[in-house]
Amino acid sequence: MPSPPLRLAALLLCLAAAAADSPYRFFDWNVTYGTIYPLGVPQQGILINGQFPGPEIYSVTNDNIIVNVFNSLDEPFLIHWTKSSNVDKIRNGVQNRRNSFEDGVLGTTCPIQPGQNFTYILQMKDQIGSFFYFPSLAMHKAAGGFGGIRIMSRPLIPVPFDPPADDFTLLIGDWYKNNHTVLKTILDRGKKLPFPHGVLINGRGPGATTFTVDQGKTYRLRICNVGLQNSLNFRIQGHKMKVVEIEGTHTLQISYSSLDIHLGQCMSVLITADQPPQNYYVVASTRFTSQVLSNTAFLKYTSSNTPASGPLPGGPTTQIDWSLNQARSFRTNLTASGPRPNPQGSYHYGMINTTKTIRLASSASQVNGKQRYALNSVSFVAPDTPMKLADYFKIDGVFRVGSISEAPNGAGMYKDTSVLGADYRTFIEIVFENYENIVQSYHLAGYSFWVVGMEGGQWSSNSRNQYNLRDAVSRCTVQVYPKSWSAIYIALDNVGMWNLRSEFWARQYLGQQTYLRVYTASTSLRDEYPIPKNALLCGRAKGRHTRPI
Repeated sequence: MPSPPLRLAALLLCLAAAAADSPYRFFDWNVTYGTIYPLGVPQQGILINGQFPGPEIYSVTNDNIIVNVFNSLDEPFLIHWTKSSNVDKIRNGVQNRRNSFEDGVLGTTCPIQPGQNFTYILQMKDQIGSFFYFPSLAMHKAAGGFGGIRIMSRPLIPVPFDPPADDFTLLIGDWYKNNHTVLKTILDRGKKLPFPHGVLINGRGPGATTFTVDQGKTYRLRICNVGLQNSLNFRIQGHKMKVVEIEGTHTLQISYSSLDIHLGQCMSVLITADQPPQNYYVVASTRFTSQVLSNTAFLKYTSSNTPASGPLPGGPTTQIDWSLNQARSFRTNLTASGPRPNPQGSYHYGMINTTKTIRLASSASQVNGKQRYALNSVSFVAPDTPMKLADYFKIDGVFRVGSISEAPNGAGMYKDTSVLGADYRTFIEIVFENYENIVQSYHLAGYSFWVVGMEGGQWSSNSRNQYNLRDAVSRCTVQVYPKSWSAIYIALDNVGMWNLRSEFWARQYLGQQTYLRVYTASTSLRDEYPIPKNALLCGRAKGRHTRPI
């Protein structure tokens, strides 16, 4: 085994080599409170450099992203990066390859204390696509602090569509008028949150957002559901939307009149301004809810001042089969260039034998008279020390691998620091089973996975007969319909401690999450980077050294 100085020298050489080809982009972010009026009433928002939503990160595949975050709030703060990428990297999609230390969730990263700063070092390794970042602690997400991430293909890498005339990011999501601290208090008292008050488009309420286009030109829209509770349907009056990318995967280019976008999910569409010049309604509305909330923006043709007219474009409301069939129609474009998962040296994921099946079922119940949520009966509670740090420093008593069963067991709900275990370089199946009457949405940090199947009813081994083993979309967030299941395949090629959670944020906060520890005994830099020198240390890791002297 190489000595620590040799390992550090090797890492510096690797970073220097990467820097020769991969540019560095630097960001300084100051996180503050500020008064915002997204639904017409003043409320306390979380701003980044005075902006709500926060600044967008523009990058190119393999770029190194350096984000210095200063916490000017009066409470601890963390940013989680939603994209599948590499860390010394970002994540709610950035995969932070070989480095879960900076994933920005409580199980891996110490919070940035008030008045302090932390510098995230991220790499958009082998990734393209549309993602977002957001604050992961408490109910901060209900106050803002989120923004878009776009990763463009490197020059000379073919993209399966012509360059658009412009590229817009749309962050859509349900929203409360309540202060985020009020929502947290409701949950801490063991109560359920009320129904949200509205839907935002790019941080604004109805009628406040306009996208300007030129007649005859084609535009790219990157749409992400950054909300707290509800799936949304998105549509544009008189215009078809051609889906071209879902969370980093180029897709078969199919046109739709409206699209369901579930919590935590992102997709790119192309629209062509091919209608008579005027303004057109852009609508985002809640799905699977008895009360439908909506927001209306505008698509404005530059050559006309004619206002939008006619009824708002209609969309589905409670129909489940409609959404399920649409989800199944999303397929990978196998002829497109660009980064793709490569398990065991092959793109043919359907020909690889899985080594393990993990079945996870959600549940809602009360523990000690308070509302909680769970996976396989375990309602997650965060320990006093991030589990990744406890693993690295070999601190006993923080967590135990196997503290959650790998299949539903029908036990009563209880609280624990649950951690699943799996070996590096294995290929596994996870089945999400939903016995409840709501749509679930799950995200796995550090990875993209193939969504090989989803169907109503009870999953069984025979369900594998209907899996898509050829051109399933590889993504980082998957929905599970009521009384249904969804199955994913994952190539475990990223060592670390990775958060697997509900994107229904109140349920996540009250325990519907766990961690997947992907383990190897190897200490090679090819498998995992050493702990960052600037890593924050807290809990029982406080006072230790991040790197051997």
